[in-house]
Amino acid sequence: MRHLFIEKPEMKKLILFIGCLVLTATSFSQSAKTKNLIIVTLDGMRWQEVFRGADSVLIHSKYTEDREEVQKKYWSASATERRKMLFPFLWSTIAEQGQLYGNRDAGNKVEVSNPYRFSYPGYNELFTGFPDKRMNTNDAIQNPNMNVLEYLNKQDGFKGKVIAFSSWERFPQILNTSRSGLPVYSGYADLKNKDANARLTYLNELQHSVPHYLGDSTRLDFITYQFSKEYLKQYKPRVLYIAFDETDDMAHAGNYKFYLDRAKQQDGYIKNLWEMLQADPFYKDSTTLLITCDHGRGDEPMDKWKDHGAAVKGAENTWFTVIGPDTPGKGEVKTQTIVYHKQLAQTISQLLGFDFKSHAGHEVGDAISTVLK
Repeated sequence: MRHLFIEKPEMKKLILFIGCLVLTATSFSQSAKTKNLIIVTLDGMRWQEVFRGADSVLIHSKYTEDREEVQKKYWSASATERRKMLFPFLWSTIAEQGQLYGNRDAGNKVEVSNPYRFSYPGYNELFTGFPDKRMNTNDAIQNPNMNVLEYLNKQDGFKGKVIAFSSWERFPQILNTSRSGLPVYSGYADLKNKDANARLTYLNELQHSVPHYLGDSTRLDFITYQFSKEYLKQYKPRVLYIAFDETDDMAHAGNYKFYLDRAKQQDGYIKNLWEMLQADPFYKDSTTLLITCDHGRGDEPMDKWKDHGAAVKGAENTWFTVIGPDTPGKGEVKTQTIVYHKQLAQTISQLLGFDFKSHAGHEVGDAISTVLK
C-alpha cells in the first residue's frame, strides 16, 4: 500500500491553507446579519435617469408625447430634484440608509464586462459572476454556468426557499431550471403550488385575461409584482428575485413618457415591497434589498437612447443600489472607482454568509467590499 508522505514545511502550509479556508467561511457566516435577500432588476434602465432624472433633450424631442404633462411630473432645473421626482424611494430611503453606485458624473462607474450589452448576457453575468462569451444570444439556450441562486438553493436553510418571478420568458433558460431545480415563473407561467392561497390562484387566472401589450412572451410588470408580493406573504422565501421588463420595452418603442412612467411605477412597487418587509417580523432588520439592471443604453447621438448592444456606445454603463443590515448607509457613492456586474454574484453570496466563488466551478468576480461592513 502506498503511503502519502508530506514534508513538514509542506504540511504546515497545507494546514495553514485549510485553516484559512475554514476561517474565511466562518467569518462570512458569523459576520452576516442578512438572513434574507431580495433582488430586483429594471431591464434596460439607464444610469442617466437614475442619477440625473428626466432628460431635458428627450422630453423636448419627438420621443415624448404630452410634453407639458411630462414636464409637470418629472422636470426641475435641479438634477437632484428631478431624480427624486422620478425615483422617490431610491432618493429618500436608500439614499439615507443604503448605497447607490453608478453616477458617472461623480466619477463612480458601474459597468457590465460582457461585450454584448443585451439581456441574456447581462443576466448571465449578474448571476454567474462570469461574462461567458458563449452567452451571446437571447435565444432559449440552457445556461451551462452555475448561478448564485442555484448555489444558495443548495445551502442549509435555503433549500426550497429561493424563487424567481420575471416578466420576460427567458429566465428558465438563464437560470437553467432543468439543472438547478429553481422555481422560476416567467412570462405567463402559472404558479404550481397546490396550497397557493386564493389571491395567488386568482393571479394565475388574471394574467391570461389581461391584454398582452408586451406580446405573448412578456407579461405586465404589475402581474409579476403581484405574484412576488403575494408569494412573499404566504411562503416567506429566503431569497426572492423579481425581474421587471417594461422600462426596456418602452425605450425600444421610443416612448420616453411611458419609459419614465414605468420607472416611477417600479420605484413605487419597490417602496411598497420594502415597507411590507419592514412590517413583517420574519424580514424586518434581517433583509437586504439589491436593485440593478442588465445593461445600459446609448446616449449620443440622442436616438441611441432607445438602443443597446455591442455597437452602442455607453450601453455598458449601468448602476446598482443596495440597502440592508450589512451595508453601511453611505448614500450616493462618489468614490472615483469602477465596479462590474460580474462582482455582484459573490457580493450576494457573502451578504448571506456564503462563498459562491469557491464553489461555482468557473470564474467569478470578487465581491464589492464597500457593500459589506
